[in-house]
Amino acid sequence: MKHPNEHPSSREFFEVGNEVIRQAAKTGDLIKEFSPNRVLYPEKTINGGGSPILTLTVWKNLQTLLRFTYSGQHMEALRQRNKWFGSIQERQPNYVVWWTDKVTDVSCKEAFKRYDSYILQGPTPFAFDFKSAFDEFGEKILLK
Repeated sequence: MKHPNEHPSSREFFEVGNEVIRQAAKTGDLIKEFSPNRVLYPEKTINGGGSPILTLTVWKNLQTLLRFTYSGQHMEALRQRNKWFGSIQERQPNYVVWWTDKVTDVSCKEAFKRYDSYILQGPTPFAFDFKSAFDEFGEKILLK
């Protein structure tokens, strides 16, 4: 984030984010949201004057996540992200996606591992994005 958590702009982001998560829960497609409280960020993640933000959720499938991401209040928040966040370095994604069979396998530690894999290797079945997606069998797919 561009500013400390106490800054009015950051407070606005958290208010919008809380509403977006409430909307996600109402879809019936969000299986679980993990609290980022007390998450230890890897040292390389923390740079600049602001602080990183982690949202970790589990969804029923990739299509429901894609549909939610690019609609409603979440889409509006994406349009406004420049007022809350600094620019993203080239080739550094602001999200990664992966498949899991068990919600209990999902953790912040696992998310950082997947993110690092994406940074080092690009999109693979281990960690990918919507533009270079894979199905649950590791086959490349085109999302619409």
